[in-house]
Amino acid sequence: MVSYIAAVVPQEIAPHIGNLNDKAHHILAFIVLGILLRLSYRVHYWTALLLLIAYGGFIEVSQLFSISRSSDWADIAADTIGSFIGLKFYKYLRRVI
Repeated sequence: MVSYIAAVVPQEIAPHIGNLNDKAHHILAFIVLGILLRLSYRVHYWTALLLLIAYGGFIEVSQLFSISRSSDWADIAADTIGSFIGLKFYKYLRRVI
């Protein structure tokens, strides 16, 4: 919920997070979301990946209706990369722990 609100609020009031570029923010956010999804729910890897990609797509579609936000296919690609990394990292942690 917090990630969605942060993604659709007007850019003027959105929090500024460091000097990373936009795609790095997307990747980092979806790494965290991927890990949290697998920690919170017992979902299969592919189900989790599809849910995260759909969520990223939903955010981008929502931004089409925002005055101060823009939708971008590259954002969905960055979300997908972050989701993949987060889910793989979770899988690695499960083996180590």
